[in-house]
Amino acid sequence: MKGRHRVNDGMTKPLDLSPLPAGLTLSQRGAIPPFIVMDVMQAAAERAAEGHNVIHMEVGQPGTPAPRAARARVAAALERETLGYTVALGLPALRERIAAHYREHYGVAVEPERVIVTAGSSAGFVLAFLALFDVGARVALPSPGYPCYRHILAALGQTPVEVVTDDAGRWMPTGAQVDAAHRAGGISGLIVASPANPTGTMLEPERLAEIAGACRRNGVWLISDEIYHGLTYGMAEHTALAVNDNAIVVNSFSKYFSMTGWRIGWLVVPPALVRPIERLAQNLYISPPTVAQVAALGAFDGMDELQANRRVYAENRALLLEALPRLGLDRIVPADGAFYLYVDVGEFSSDSLAFSKQMLAETGIAATPGVDFDAERGRRYIRFCYAGTTADMAEAVRRLQGWQRLQRAK
Repeated sequence: MKGRHRVNDGMTKPLDLSPLPAGLTLSQRGAIPPFIVMDVMQAAAERAAEGHNVIHMEVGQPGTPAPRAARARVAAALERETLGYTVALGLPALRERIAAHYREHYGVAVEPERVIVTAGSSAGFVLAFLALFDVGARVALPSPGYPCYRHILAALGQTPVEVVTDDAGRWMPTGAQVDAAHRAGGISGLIVASPANPTGTMLEPERLAEIAGACRRNGVWLISDEIYHGLTYGMAEHTALAVNDNAIVVNSFSKYFSMTGWRIGWLVVPPALVRPIERLAQNLYISPPTVAQVAALGAFDGMDELQANRRVYAENRALLLEALPRLGLDRIVPADGAFYLYVDVGEFSSDSLAFSKQMLAETGIAATPGVDFDAERGRRYIRFCYAGTTADMAEAVRRLQGWQRLQRAK
Protein backbone atom coordinates (compact mmCIF):
# COMPACT_ATOMS: atom_id res chain seq x y z
CA MET A 1 0.00 0.00 0.00
CA LYS A 2 2.49 2.61 -1.25
CA GLY A 3 1.94 6.05 -2.73
CA ARG A 4 -1.19 8.16 -2.62
CA HIS A 5 -4.47 6.44 -3.37
CA ARG A 6 -8.15 7.20 -3.21
CA VAL A 7 -10.64 4.94 -1.50
CA ASN A 8 -14.36 4.88 -2.30
CA ASP A 9 -15.83 1.41 -1.84
CA GLY A 10 -19.16 2.48 -0.35
CA MET A 11 -21.50 5.49 -0.46
CA THR A 12 -19.26 8.19 1.05
CA LYS A 13 -16.90 10.68 -0.57
CA PRO A 14 -13.49 9.22 -1.50
CA LEU A 15 -10.63 9.65 0.93
CA ASP A 16 -7.28 10.94 -0.25
CA LEU A 17 -4.79 9.00 1.84
CA SER A 18 -1.21 10.08 2.45
CA PRO A 19 1.53 7.56 1.64
CA LEU A 20 2.77 5.31 4.43
CA PRO A 21 6.19 6.06 5.89
CA ALA A 22 8.95 4.10 4.15
CA GLY A 23 9.21 0.49 5.30
CA LEU A 24 5.80 0.39 7.04
CA THR A 25 2.89 -1.74 5.89
CA LEU A 26 -0.69 -2.35 6.97
CA SER A 27 -2.32 -5.59 8.09
CA GLN A 28 -4.68 -7.12 5.56
CA ARG A 29 -7.24 -7.48 8.37
CA GLY A 30 -8.32 -3.91 7.62
CA ALA A 31 -8.86 -4.74 3.96
CA ILE A 32 -12.24 -6.34 4.61
CA PRO A 33 -15.20 -4.80 2.74
CA PRO A 34 -17.04 -1.89 4.36
CA PHE A 35 -20.33 -2.31 6.19
CA ILE A 36 -22.14 -0.39 3.45
CA VAL A 37 -25.16 0.54 5.56
CA MET A 38 -22.84 2.65 7.72
CA ASP A 39 -21.58 4.39 4.58
CA VAL A 40 -25.18 5.09 3.60
CA MET A 41 -25.80 6.47 7.08
CA GLN A 42 -22.79 8.77 6.65
CA ALA A 43 -23.98 9.93 3.23
CA ALA A 44 -27.44 10.60 4.69
CA ALA A 45 -25.90 12.58 7.55
CA GLU A 46 -23.89 14.66 5.07
CA ARG A 47 -27.05 15.40 3.09
CA ALA A 48 -28.93 16.37 6.26
CA ALA A 49 -26.04 18.65 7.28
CA GLU A 50 -26.49 20.47 3.96
CA GLY A 51 -30.05 21.29 5.00
CA HIS A 52 -31.95 18.54 3.19
CA ASN A 53 -34.69 16.52 4.87
CA VAL A 54 -33.75 12.84 5.05
CA ILE A 55 -35.99 9.89 5.87
CA HIS A 56 -33.81 7.21 7.46
CA MET A 57 -34.74 3.75 6.22
CA GLU A 58 -31.14 2.52 6.02
CA VAL A 59 -29.83 1.65 9.48
CA GLY A 60 -31.65 -1.03 11.46
CA GLN A 61 -32.38 0.94 14.57
CA PRO A 62 -35.58 2.02 16.31
CA GLY A 63 -36.56 5.67 16.16
CA THR A 64 -37.48 5.51 19.83
CA PRO A 65 -35.20 5.96 22.88
CA ALA A 66 -34.43 3.41 25.55
CA PRO A 67 -37.46 2.60 27.73
CA ARG A 68 -38.30 5.16 30.41
CA ALA A 69 -37.59 2.59 33.12
CA ALA A 70 -34.07 2.09 31.73
CA ARG A 71 -33.35 5.80 31.63
CA ALA A 72 -34.74 6.30 35.14
CA ARG A 73 -32.54 3.54 36.51
CA VAL A 74 -29.47 5.13 34.94
CA ALA A 75 -30.37 8.57 36.27
CA ALA A 76 -30.62 7.16 39.79
CA ALA A 77 -27.34 5.24 39.42
CA LEU A 78 -25.48 8.34 38.22
CA GLU A 79 -26.34 10.05 41.50
CA ARG A 80 -25.35 7.29 43.87
CA GLU A 81 -22.85 4.94 42.15
CA THR A 82 -19.32 5.26 40.77
CA LEU A 83 -20.16 3.11 37.72
CA GLY A 84 -16.66 1.68 37.51
CA TYR A 85 -15.66 -1.65 35.98
CA THR A 86 -17.84 -4.68 36.49
CA VAL A 87 -16.53 -8.22 36.28
CA ALA A 88 -15.82 -9.34 32.73
CA LEU A 89 -18.92 -11.53 32.44
CA GLY A 90 -21.23 -8.69 33.45
CA LEU A 91 -23.31 -7.66 36.45
CA PRO A 92 -24.58 -10.76 38.27
CA ALA A 93 -28.03 -9.18 38.62
CA LEU A 94 -28.24 -8.63 34.87
CA ARG A 95 -27.10 -12.17 34.10
CA GLU A 96 -29.78 -13.49 36.44
CA ARG A 97 -32.43 -11.28 34.85
CA ILE A 98 -31.52 -12.43 31.34
CA ALA A 99 -31.67 -16.07 32.48
CA ALA A 100 -35.13 -15.42 33.94
CA HIS A 101 -36.18 -13.97 30.57
CA TYR A 102 -35.58 -17.37 28.93
CA ARG A 103 -37.81 -19.06 31.47
CA GLU A 104 -40.55 -16.42 31.17
CA HIS A 105 -40.54 -15.95 27.40
CA TYR A 106 -39.50 -19.33 26.01
CA GLY A 107 -40.09 -21.78 28.85
CA VAL A 108 -36.40 -22.76 28.67
CA ALA A 109 -34.22 -23.13 31.75
CA VAL A 110 -30.89 -21.29 31.49
CA GLU A 111 -28.46 -21.04 34.40
CA PRO A 112 -27.26 -17.45 34.98
CA GLU A 113 -23.68 -18.75 34.91
CA ARG A 114 -24.09 -19.47 31.18
CA VAL A 115 -25.05 -15.87 30.38
CA ILE A 116 -22.23 -13.55 29.29
CA VAL A 117 -22.96 -9.83 28.94
CA THR A 118 -21.15 -8.23 26.00
CA ALA A 119 -20.52 -4.80 24.48
CA GLY A 120 -23.32 -5.26 21.98
CA SER A 121 -23.94 -8.36 19.89
CA SER A 122 -20.91 -7.34 17.80
CA ALA A 123 -18.55 -8.06 20.69
CA GLY A 124 -20.51 -11.26 21.29
CA PHE A 125 -19.72 -12.48 17.78
CA VAL A 126 -16.03 -11.61 18.16
CA LEU A 127 -15.80 -13.47 21.46
CA ALA A 128 -17.71 -16.49 20.18
CA PHE A 129 -15.71 -16.76 16.94
CA LEU A 130 -12.41 -16.46 18.81
CA ALA A 131 -13.41 -19.05 21.41
CA LEU A 132 -14.80 -21.55 18.90
CA PHE A 133 -12.73 -21.30 15.74
CA ASP A 134 -9.02 -21.31 14.96
CA VAL A 135 -7.45 -19.51 12.01
CA GLY A 136 -8.55 -21.19 8.79
CA ALA A 137 -11.74 -22.69 10.23
CA ARG A 138 -14.65 -22.77 7.80
CA VAL A 139 -17.93 -21.33 9.09
CA ALA A 140 -21.18 -21.53 7.12
CA LEU A 141 -23.59 -18.62 6.98
CA PRO A 142 -26.69 -17.74 4.95
CA SER A 143 -26.67 -15.57 1.84
CA PRO A 144 -28.19 -13.04 1.78
CA GLY A 145 -27.22 -12.31 5.34
CA TYR A 146 -25.80 -9.82 7.80
CA PRO A 147 -22.45 -8.80 6.26
CA CYS A 148 -20.55 -8.44 9.51
CA TYR A 149 -20.68 -12.21 10.05
CA ARG A 150 -18.38 -12.79 7.11
CA HIS A 151 -16.33 -9.64 7.65
CA ILE A 152 -15.55 -10.48 11.29
CA LEU A 153 -14.68 -14.06 10.36
CA ALA A 154 -12.36 -12.83 7.59
CA ALA A 155 -10.66 -10.31 9.89
CA LEU A 156 -10.00 -13.13 12.37
CA GLY A 157 -8.43 -15.32 9.67
CA GLN A 158 -11.40 -17.67 9.45
CA THR A 159 -13.22 -18.63 6.25
CA PRO A 160 -16.88 -17.78 5.67
CA VAL A 161 -18.74 -20.37 3.58
CA GLU A 162 -21.96 -19.05 2.05
CA VAL A 163 -25.12 -21.14 2.08
CA VAL A 164 -27.31 -19.71 -0.67
CA THR A 165 -30.95 -19.29 0.30
CA ASP A 166 -33.84 -18.44 -2.00
CA ASP A 167 -37.58 -18.11 -2.30
CA ALA A 168 -38.09 -21.87 -2.63
CA GLY A 169 -36.63 -22.36 0.85
CA ARG A 170 -38.22 -19.21 2.32
CA TRP A 171 -34.77 -17.57 2.36
CA MET A 172 -33.56 -19.85 5.15
CA PRO A 173 -30.93 -22.64 5.16
CA THR A 174 -31.95 -26.28 5.44
CA GLY A 175 -30.49 -29.28 7.24
CA ALA A 176 -29.61 -30.77 3.85
CA GLN A 177 -27.55 -27.67 3.03
CA VAL A 178 -25.65 -28.04 6.31
CA ASP A 179 -24.86 -31.64 5.39
CA ALA A 180 -23.78 -30.59 1.89
CA ALA A 181 -21.54 -27.79 3.16
CA HIS A 182 -19.85 -30.20 5.55
CA ARG A 183 -19.31 -32.80 2.82
CA ALA A 184 -17.94 -30.20 0.42
CA GLY A 185 -15.01 -29.16 2.57
CA GLY A 186 -15.88 -29.46 6.22
CA ILE A 187 -17.35 -26.71 8.36
CA SER A 188 -16.78 -25.98 12.03
CA GLY A 189 -19.82 -23.80 12.59
CA LEU A 190 -23.11 -22.56 11.19
CA ILE A 191 -24.68 -19.16 11.80
CA VAL A 192 -28.45 -18.77 11.52
CA ALA A 193 -30.65 -15.77 12.26
CA SER A 194 -34.39 -15.77 12.82
CA PRO A 195 -35.86 -13.24 12.18
CA ALA A 196 -33.16 -12.66 9.60
CA ASN A 197 -31.43 -9.54 8.37
CA PRO A 198 -32.01 -8.35 5.62
CA THR A 199 -35.01 -10.49 4.70
CA GLY A 200 -37.09 -10.53 7.90
CA THR A 201 -37.89 -14.21 7.29
CA MET A 202 -38.06 -16.70 10.15
CA LEU A 203 -37.33 -20.35 10.84
CA GLU A 204 -40.30 -22.53 11.61
CA PRO A 205 -39.68 -24.70 14.72
CA GLU A 206 -39.46 -27.82 12.53
CA ARG A 207 -36.76 -26.26 10.32
CA LEU A 208 -34.85 -25.04 13.37
CA ALA A 209 -34.90 -28.57 14.81
CA GLU A 210 -33.81 -29.97 11.44
CA ILE A 211 -30.83 -27.59 11.31
CA ALA A 212 -29.91 -28.34 14.92
CA GLY A 213 -29.97 -32.06 14.11
CA ALA A 214 -27.68 -31.57 11.11
CA CYS A 215 -25.23 -29.64 13.29
CA ARG A 216 -25.18 -32.44 15.87
CA ARG A 217 -24.71 -35.06 13.13
CA ASN A 218 -21.73 -33.29 11.67
CA GLY A 219 -20.09 -32.03 14.87
CA VAL A 220 -20.77 -28.42 13.89
CA TRP A 221 -21.28 -25.55 16.33
CA LEU A 222 -24.69 -23.88 15.94
CA ILE A 223 -24.62 -20.10 16.46
CA SER A 224 -28.08 -18.55 16.61
CA ASP A 225 -28.45 -14.80 16.11
CA GLU A 226 -31.65 -13.91 17.97
CA ILE A 227 -31.32 -10.14 18.16
CA TYR A 228 -34.69 -9.53 16.48
CA HIS A 229 -36.65 -11.70 18.87
CA GLY A 230 -39.71 -9.84 20.10
CA LEU A 231 -40.24 -8.24 16.70
CA THR A 232 -42.53 -10.72 14.94
CA TYR A 233 -45.87 -10.35 13.17
CA GLY A 234 -47.92 -13.52 13.35
CA MET A 235 -45.23 -16.20 13.67
CA ALA A 236 -43.72 -16.86 17.11
CA GLU A 237 -39.95 -16.88 17.51
CA HIS A 238 -38.14 -19.90 18.97
CA THR A 239 -34.74 -19.94 20.65
CA ALA A 240 -32.20 -22.45 19.42
CA LEU A 241 -31.68 -23.46 23.05
CA ALA A 242 -35.04 -25.26 22.87
CA VAL A 243 -33.64 -27.71 20.30
CA ASN A 244 -29.90 -27.73 21.03
CA ASP A 245 -28.64 -27.01 24.54
CA ASN A 246 -25.10 -26.64 23.14
CA ALA A 247 -26.11 -23.84 20.78
CA ILE A 248 -24.44 -20.46 21.18
CA VAL A 249 -27.12 -17.78 21.31
CA VAL A 250 -26.33 -14.16 20.51
CA ASN A 251 -28.80 -11.46 21.52
CA SER A 252 -28.85 -7.75 22.14
CA PHE A 253 -30.71 -4.90 23.77
CA SER A 254 -30.41 -2.92 20.52
CA LYS A 255 -33.49 -3.89 18.54
CA TYR A 256 -36.55 -4.93 20.56
CA PHE A 257 -35.30 -3.04 23.61
CA SER A 258 -34.57 0.10 21.53
CA MET A 259 -31.02 0.59 22.87
CA THR A 260 -28.72 0.56 19.83
CA GLY A 261 -26.28 3.23 20.99
CA TRP A 262 -25.94 1.78 24.47
CA ARG A 263 -23.89 -1.09 22.99
CA ILE A 264 -25.05 -3.87 25.25
CA GLY A 265 -25.83 -7.49 24.37
CA TRP A 266 -25.38 -11.02 25.64
CA LEU A 267 -24.39 -14.59 24.86
CA VAL A 268 -25.77 -17.84 26.21
CA VAL A 269 -23.14 -20.56 25.91
CA PRO A 270 -22.51 -24.12 27.12
CA PRO A 271 -20.73 -24.29 30.51
CA ALA A 272 -17.44 -25.40 28.92
CA LEU A 273 -17.23 -22.14 26.97
CA VAL A 274 -17.76 -19.73 29.87
CA ARG A 275 -14.19 -19.62 31.13
CA PRO A 276 -12.53 -19.40 27.67
CA ILE A 277 -14.82 -16.52 26.72
CA GLU A 278 -14.27 -14.89 30.11
CA ARG A 279 -10.50 -14.91 29.52
CA LEU A 280 -10.97 -13.35 26.10
CA ALA A 281 -13.39 -10.72 27.43
CA GLN A 282 -11.02 -9.80 30.27
CA ASN A 283 -8.24 -9.08 27.82
CA LEU A 284 -10.17 -7.58 24.91
CA TYR A 285 -12.83 -5.52 26.68
CA ILE A 286 -12.19 -5.67 30.49
CA SER A 287 -15.97 -5.45 30.98
CA PRO A 288 -19.12 -4.34 29.17
CA PRO A 289 -20.11 -0.66 29.69
CA THR A 290 -21.42 -0.41 33.23
CA VAL A 291 -23.93 2.38 32.57
CA ALA A 292 -25.43 0.33 29.72
CA GLN A 293 -25.73 -2.71 31.98
CA VAL A 294 -27.65 -0.63 34.52
CA ALA A 295 -29.96 0.57 31.75
CA ALA A 296 -30.46 -2.99 30.52
CA LEU A 297 -31.63 -4.07 33.95
CA GLY A 298 -34.22 -1.31 33.88
CA ALA A 299 -35.29 -2.15 30.32
CA PHE A 300 -36.95 -5.36 31.50
CA ASP A 301 -39.39 -3.16 33.43
CA GLY A 302 -40.44 -1.36 30.24
CA MET A 303 -42.17 -4.22 28.40
CA ASP A 304 -45.47 -2.37 27.93
CA GLU A 305 -43.63 0.50 26.25
CA LEU A 306 -41.64 -1.90 24.08
CA GLN A 307 -44.78 -3.70 22.96
CA ALA A 308 -46.24 -0.32 21.99
CA ASN A 309 -43.14 0.25 19.85
CA ARG A 310 -43.68 -3.12 18.18
CA ARG A 311 -47.25 -2.15 17.33
CA VAL A 312 -45.91 0.92 15.52
CA TYR A 313 -43.55 -1.29 13.50
CA ALA A 314 -46.48 -3.55 12.66
CA GLU A 315 -48.45 -0.53 11.42
CA ASN A 316 -45.47 0.67 9.37
CA ARG A 317 -45.03 -2.80 7.89
CA ALA A 318 -48.68 -2.99 6.87
CA LEU A 319 -48.54 0.48 5.33
CA LEU A 320 -45.51 -0.35 3.18
CA LEU A 321 -46.71 -3.80 2.18
CA GLU A 322 -49.88 -2.19 0.87
CA ALA A 323 -48.24 0.85 -0.77
CA LEU A 324 -45.02 -0.41 -2.35
CA PRO A 325 -46.70 -2.87 -4.76
CA ARG A 326 -48.80 0.01 -6.11
CA LEU A 327 -45.50 1.72 -7.04
CA GLY A 328 -44.26 -1.33 -8.92
CA LEU A 329 -42.18 -2.59 -5.97
CA ASP A 330 -44.21 -5.76 -5.60
CA ARG A 331 -41.49 -8.41 -5.32
CA ILE A 332 -40.95 -8.42 -1.56
CA VAL A 333 -39.40 -11.25 0.44
CA PRO A 334 -41.78 -12.61 3.14
CA ALA A 335 -41.44 -10.23 6.07
CA ASP A 336 -42.16 -12.40 9.12
CA GLY A 337 -40.24 -10.34 11.66
CA ALA A 338 -37.54 -7.75 12.43
CA PHE A 339 -38.27 -4.36 10.80
CA TYR A 340 -37.05 -4.77 7.24
CA LEU A 341 -38.48 -5.23 3.77
CA TYR A 342 -36.08 -6.78 1.25
CA VAL A 343 -37.38 -5.60 -2.10
CA ASP A 344 -36.45 -6.78 -5.60
CA VAL A 345 -35.88 -3.62 -7.70
CA GLY A 346 -34.48 -5.52 -10.68
CA GLU A 347 -37.21 -4.09 -12.93
CA PHE A 348 -35.72 -0.66 -12.32
CA SER A 349 -32.00 -1.31 -11.85
CA SER A 350 -29.29 -3.96 -11.87
CA ASP A 351 -27.05 -1.77 -9.68
CA SER A 352 -28.59 -1.40 -6.22
CA LEU A 353 -25.73 0.77 -4.99
CA ALA A 354 -26.26 3.34 -7.76
CA PHE A 355 -30.04 3.04 -7.32
CA SER A 356 -29.83 3.80 -3.58
CA LYS A 357 -27.47 6.74 -4.20
CA GLN A 358 -29.89 8.23 -6.71
CA MET A 359 -32.85 7.63 -4.40
CA LEU A 360 -31.10 9.49 -1.58
CA ALA A 361 -30.11 12.38 -3.86
CA GLU A 362 -33.50 12.77 -5.54
CA THR A 363 -36.00 11.80 -2.84
CA GLY A 364 -34.10 12.15 0.43
CA ILE A 365 -34.86 8.50 1.31
CA ALA A 366 -31.88 6.58 2.66
CA ALA A 367 -32.06 2.81 2.13
CA THR A 368 -29.46 0.04 1.99
CA PRO A 369 -28.34 -1.57 -1.27
CA GLY A 370 -28.66 -5.35 -1.35
CA VAL A 371 -24.98 -5.76 -2.26
CA ASP A 372 -24.27 -5.26 1.45
CA PHE A 373 -25.94 -8.62 2.11
CA ASP A 374 -25.32 -10.56 -1.11
CA ALA A 375 -22.55 -9.45 -3.47
CA GLU A 376 -24.15 -10.90 -6.60
CA ARG A 377 -27.92 -11.23 -6.29
CA GLY A 378 -28.01 -8.17 -4.06
CA ARG A 379 -27.43 -5.99 -7.10
CA ARG A 380 -31.19 -6.12 -7.69
CA TYR A 381 -32.37 -5.69 -4.08
CA ILE A 382 -32.89 -2.79 -1.67
CA ARG A 383 -33.50 -3.13 2.07
CA PHE A 384 -35.95 -0.69 3.63
CA CYS A 385 -36.02 -0.38 7.43
CA TYR A 386 -39.45 0.58 8.79
CA ALA A 387 -38.45 1.24 12.42
CA GLY A 388 -39.11 4.99 12.15
CA THR A 389 -42.35 6.84 12.72
CA THR A 390 -45.49 6.01 10.78
CA ALA A 391 -45.54 9.61 9.54
CA ASP A 392 -42.07 9.11 8.04
CA MET A 393 -43.15 5.89 6.34
CA ALA A 394 -46.17 7.65 4.81
CA GLU A 395 -43.95 10.51 3.64
CA ALA A 396 -41.51 8.01 2.10
CA VAL A 397 -44.38 6.52 0.09
CA ARG A 398 -45.43 9.99 -1.05
CA ARG A 399 -41.90 10.78 -2.23
CA LEU A 400 -41.55 7.49 -4.07
CA GLN A 401 -44.87 8.10 -5.82
CA GLY A 402 -43.37 11.21 -7.36
CA TRP A 403 -39.93 9.81 -8.11
CA GLN A 404 -39.27 9.91 -11.82
CA ARG A 405 -36.99 6.85 -11.66
CA LEU A 406 -40.01 4.70 -10.87
CA GLN A 407 -42.26 6.59 -13.28
CA ARG A 408 -39.92 6.06 -16.23
CA ALA A 409 -39.74 2.33 -15.60
CA LYS A 410 -43.51 1.82 -15.86
